[in-house]
Amino acid sequence: MTKSVLILCGDYMEDYEVMVPFQALLAFGINVDTVCPGKKAGDICRTAVHQFSGHQTYSESRGHNFTLNASFDEIDVSKYDAILIPGGRAPEYLAMDNSVLDVVRKFSESVKPIASISHGQLVLAAADLVKGRKCTAYQSVKPVVVAAGSHWIESDTTAKCVKDGNIITGVTYKGHPEFIRLFVEALGGTITGADKRVLFLCGDFMEDYEVMVPFQALQAIGCQVDAVCPNKRAGETCPTAIHDFEGDQTYSEKPGHDFTLNATFEGLDAASYDGLVIPGGRAPEYLALDERVTAIAKDFMERGKPVASICHGQQILAAAGALKGKKCTAYPAVKLNVVLGGGAWLEPEPIHRCFTDGNLVTGAAWPGHPEFISQFIELLGVKVLF
Repeated sequence: MTKSVLILCGDYMEDYEVMVPFQALLAFGINVDTVCPGKKAGDICRTAVHQFSGHQTYSESRGHNFTLNASFDEIDVSKYDAILIPGGRAPEYLAMDNSVLDVVRKFSESVKPIASISHGQLVLAAADLVKGRKCTAYQSVKPVVVAAGSHWIESDTTAKCVKDGNIITGVTYKGHPEFIRLFVEALGGTITGADKRVLFLCGDFMEDYEVMVPFQALQAIGCQVDAVCPNKRAGETCPTAIHDFEGDQTYSEKPGHDFTLNATFEGLDAASYDGLVIPGGRAPEYLALDERVTAIAKDFMERGKPVASICHGQQILAAAGALKGKKCTAYPAVKLNVVLGGGAWLEPEPIHRCFTDGNLVTGAAWPGHPEFISQFIELLGVKVLF
């Protein structure tokens, strides 16, 4: 039976903390509705990029625009199996909204899974749901959570997660892999075939969502995922770009999160990986000029191993001569690369449409992540079952 989840949204929720679980859960076959008080399906919530940039607290900049797919006033709690509350600044005012608290309390009364991350625990505290419960949160939320009667669990890392009964709490989006895994398990999910090693080819100003969403979604189901970038080492970062449509003739670009690499490109044994992911954004424009990068992409394709490439990532495959005779799509502006590279062009209509041809999965843009990830894990032999 298909599971259904409600995500409680608000303006300036943290960008990753809504989109990563939203698209990951969809990719795993779960129905997900996103709502915000005072808004209806089709409206947007603005998001915030929160990260540490050397100051005493996190910095904030504008994130993507997140489109809601359901209306708050039409919520029927009985149709959902669980609720998820992203962090960011939205919970500060959502915790003051009695209609929000009423919805969350109904999930608690039904003993349905409740997952909340970062500042989302302000909502749990306001709804009187943490009394006597073990939980964690972003550190500055501690005084409120403790005053609400929680057994506070100190976080030795920003990736810390805690489960107590039907309540799952996390510190920040760094902990998404465990946070999402615990949530899937609370919904009755089981994961098989996840003993796979996946390589990500990264670069400066790759698209923010197009690296982090598949990266953490694959980690959440138990894959070992290594992200590398030419001329950089594990622990170094790549700046990312937020690409969004905001009424201009082409997408806008804003600074995204800094993405931390967890493996080193130099000395890489690419043959030891079971699959390859190539994010889009602006990075592929210059990575396609690096023969070390194109050699890796070509090798995966020639060996018939699963390869997933999205948006502008197909520029690398085209430069590698790996698209000849392959049916594929890409961001529409990359059509020239695909066609001249010998690929058979497939129109991405609608933009979230993704295609699999043999060992290759291609997508046009980050709205297609649910299909993109789902098709890739199928090639890897990973299953999420309920």
